[in-house]
Amino acid sequence: MASGSLQVLGVEECLALLESRHLGRVAFLDRDGPVILPVNYLLLAGSVMLRTDRGGKLDAALRGDRVAFEVDGIDTSDHTGWSVLVRGRAEVVTDQVELAHLESQPLIAWAQGSKPHYIRIDTSEISGRRIAAADLPSHWWG
Repeated sequence: MASGSLQVLGVEECLALLESRHLGRVAFLDRDGPVILPVNYLLLAGSVMLRTDRGGKLDAALRGDRVAFEVDGIDTSDHTGWSVLVRGRAEVVTDQVELAHLESQPLIAWAQGSKPHYIRIDTSEISGRRIAAADLPSHWWG
């Protein structure tokens, strides 16, 4: 990839990158405005699945709000990075069969608490990009 270039990623590559990670950020609106929170997640059956307790994420899902979900990665050795953005409706999973299946999945909450609620974000709107930084000093990446 040439220095300073931007590559738009296809849906299949976006899904593969989503599946390769387990920590991302979810963005939603609450009564005070936009909120962006780090969350662990699992890509399952084409949807981003989150666990949560009561609070803003659950409230947004109970309302069926549209939310954004983002995950990214960087390679400091070659100054490249990528980002995948999902925008879709959040919904609380209530089907008992699906909940039992989710309980058997490796979606472990990092934060303390039981996190008994599961949220699904559909991936019907997904985009991604890969970028190679322009020529930078070797110490720029930290």
